[in-house]
Amino acid sequence: MRAAARRLSRDLRELRFAAPVTHVYHPLDYAWRPHAAYLKAYGDKRGRVLFVGMNPGPFGMAQTGVPFGEPRLVRDFLGIEAPVGRPEREHPKRPVEGFACARSEVSGARVWGAVRAHYGTARRFFARAFVLSYCPLLFLEASGRNRTPDKLQPAERRALYEACDRHLRSVARALEPACVVGIGGFAHKRACEALGEQAFPIGQILHPSPASPAANRGWEPQARAQLRALGLCGSRL
Repeated sequence: MRAAARRLSRDLRELRFAAPVTHVYHPLDYAWRPHAAYLKAYGDKRGRVLFVGMNPGPFGMAQTGVPFGEPRLVRDFLGIEAPVGRPEREHPKRPVEGFACARSEVSGARVWGAVRAHYGTARRFFARAFVLSYCPLLFLEASGRNRTPDKLQPAERRALYEACDRHLRSVARALEPACVVGIGGFAHKRACEALGEQAFPIGQILHPSPASPAANRGWEPQARAQLRALGLCGSRL
C-alpha cells in the first residue's frame, strides 16, 4: 500500500493544471508521515469493504494526509499524529497547519464521527473496512475556492484519472475487497470505470459534504440506510 501511494505521488507530481486552478496541494508529499502511519496502522487487511472518497478538503486531508482527515478526529479517534510540512506553493487563504489546524472539516467530522458513534474504536471499524481518497490532490482557485477534479479541463482530467485509476486498481489487488463503496457520485463513477471488470460489487452512498442539501438533512441515517440496501449492515458507518 505504501509503495503504491508513493508511485501515485510520483505520477501526480508530473501533472500540470491551468487556470482557474492556481494552487495544487500534494498531501502525499508534504503530509507523507501521517499518511504512511495511516496505511501502516489500518491498510493491510484483505476482504473488507473499501470506501472511496473524492479528494482532499482544505481542512481535512490537506492538513493531515488522512482521507476525510478532520484533524481532531484523526488524532483522537484514529490515533494518528505526525509532523506535516507545507505545500510548495501555499494559498494565503488556505494555510497548512497540520494537526494544529483549528478548523473542522464537516465531511470528515461526519464520516469519522459516525464511525466512532457506531463502532466505538477505530480498530473495530478497520477490521471490516478501509477508507481511501480516489484523488489525493486539492485544487484551489485564486479566491481560495476548491475546484473538484470533475471540473478540471478535459486533458487534465484524463491524465489525472489515468494515474488515480491505476492506483485504485493496485489497491484493489492488494486488499481484495469484498465490495467497493463510492462516497458520492464522483467516487462511485470512478470506481466503476477503474474496477468495473473486477469480481466484486460496487455501490454508492451519499457524500457528506455540507454543499449537499441532502447531506445537511441528516447524512448519517441516510448513509446507513443506503448501506443496508447494499447488504452491508454489519459494515455500516
